[in-house]
Amino acid sequence: MYSLDLVVLAGGKGSRIKSLLNKKAKPMAIFNKKPFLEYIIQNYSKYHFKNIFILTGYKSQEIISKFHKSYYNCISINCLNEKKPMGTAGALNTLKKKNLNDFILINGDTFLDVDLNNLIKSCSKDSLGSLALVKNKSYKSNKKLSAIGLKHNKIVFQKFSKYMNGGVYFFKKEFFKFIQNKNISLEDEILPNLISEKKISGLITNNFFLDIGTPKNFKRAEKLLINSCSKPAAFLDRDGVINYDTGYVHKFKDFKFRPGVIKGLKLLIKKKYYIFIITNQAGIGKGIFSVNEFYKLQNQIKEKLQKKDIYFDDINYCPYHPKAKLRKYRKVTELRKPGNLMIRQIKKKWHIKHNKSFMIGDKVSDKICASKSKLYFEFAEKNFYSQIKRITNKNQ
Repeated sequence: MYSLDLVVLAGGKGSRIKSLLNKKAKPMAIFNKKPFLEYIIQNYSKYHFKNIFILTGYKSQEIISKFHKSYYNCISINCLNEKKPMGTAGALNTLKKKNLNDFILINGDTFLDVDLNNLIKSCSKDSLGSLALVKNKSYKSNKKLSAIGLKHNKIVFQKFSKYMNGGVYFFKKEFFKFIQNKNISLEDEILPNLISEKKISGLITNNFFLDIGTPKNFKRAEKLLINSCSKPAAFLDRDGVINYDTGYVHKFKDFKFRPGVIKGLKLLIKKKYYIFIITNQAGIGKGIFSVNEFYKLQNQIKEKLQKKDIYFDDINYCPYHPKAKLRKYRKVTELRKPGNLMIRQIKKKWHIKHNKSFMIGDKVSDKICASKSKLYFEFAEKNFYSQIKRITNKNQ
C-alpha cells in the first residue's frame, strides 16, 4: 500500500442512541474504559499513513481535546471541525485545502477489521473507489446501502442481498470532484449515483464488524470489542532484535533487518499476535537525532514492511536519559528500560492476553523490564524466525 491519508467521519449526533451516550459525542462513547474512536485509530494506525484527519462536528471539543495534534503509532493526528452540519459528504469539504491524493475514509461509529491493502487492490482502474462489504443479516434494501452486492467487481443494488456497507472506503483523489459545499450525504446521495454509473468497486469481508449506531449493538459493544480485540502480544526491542544495533540508528540507509525477522514477524501475524515495539531512544535526548527523525525512520520501516503485509500494532519509545545533552530530556524515569512504564502504557491501551505474551530484547535492561511486567523473556537469538517459531509453538 502506497502512502495515503486516513480520514475518519466523527461528526454525527447519534440520535438513535442519545439516551445511552451520557452526553458524549457518539465516537467518544466509552467501552472498556476507552473511547470507541480510539479502537478505530488503533486498528488502522498500523498501516503507513501520512496523516490521520478526524472530521468533527457535534460536541467536537471532546474529540479535539483527546486527539488533535497528537501522534499515534508515529502518525500525526489532526482534527478538522465543520462550523455547521454538512452531512457525511459535505464534511469532506474541510479536506480540500489539504490537497489530499488517494485516501481511506472510515465511519466513526463502525468498527471493521478489513485488510486495507486488499481493499485498494479491489478498486478497478475505471472506478473512483472501493467499498468494504459485510454480511447483511436483514436481507432488506433501503437507501443507505444496506442491501448491495458485487457484479463483475462493481457494487450493484439488489432488492435482497447478503451484503451491506461496512463503513470503510478507499477513494481516488478524483472523488473530490463530486463533493459540493453544501449539506449532502455520502450514503444517500453521492454513492448511489456513482454506483448507478458503475464507478464503485467492492471487497467482501467476513471479518469482525460492529455498528454502535443502534441501541441493541451499543449495549453489546463492550463484550464484542473485548472478544474481537483480545490477543497475545510480542513485545520486541528494536535495535538489536529487529535490526542490527550499530549505534543510534536513525537513518533508513543504516537500518538493516536481522536474520529471520521478516519471516518471524509474518509468523506472529499468522498466529494472531499483537506486535509492539518497546525501545529506548537516548539518541534523541543526546541531540544525535530529533523526534521527527525518529518518526520518519519508523514510517519508512512501516512502509517497507507493509509491502510484505507486515505491521507493527504500536510503537512506544523513551527519549529520556539521566545524562541527556538536551535539558528537557534529562531525567530518571520509569519510561526508560529497565523501567516498565512503556509496557504498562501499552497494556492500558490494548486488550492483551497476558498468559501467552512474551518479550525479546538484547540487553539486561530488557530482561528486568520484562520481569517487572511479569512477561516471559528471552534474549535475541541469531535467527529471529527460529526463535519466534519455538516460542509460539510452546504457547499453543
